[in-house]
Amino acid sequence: MGMTDPIADMLTRIRNANKARFKTVNVSMSKMNVNISKVLKDAGYINNYDKVKSDEGQQMLEIILKYPDAKSKVITNIKRISKPGRRIYVPADNIPKVLNGLGISILSTSKGVVTDAEARELNVGGEILCNVW
Repeated sequence: MGMTDPIADMLTRIRNANKARFKTVNVSMSKMNVNISKVLKDAGYINNYDKVKSDEGQQMLEIILKYPDAKSKVITNIKRISKPGRRIYVPADNIPKVLNGLGISILSTSKGVVTDAEARELNVGGEILCNVW
């Protein structure tokens, strides 16, 4: 049976791997997951991401997590906002800030997958995929 929400699966895998302090985590490959990984890398929340093959031969996305030192984590939490059962859309002038600007929202817009700050700069609204802080 297929997965109903691959984005939530990716975020949960990142959250769990971060909590267990894994260096890397493999998630399913999709254009949306690659775009979200690109935004996380550009925002400084992960070190890198790469396309790899799993043992079964299917394409996977390997995300290399970032830790500044032995005790602290870059990603404190990552939360899915818009879900398949309830999509959350916002106009450009109503994009919320995460923790007063300390975190980011990742939005899917007509200009691609961008952070909340980039969406405000481009003056585009869209679907809020997740919040990261």
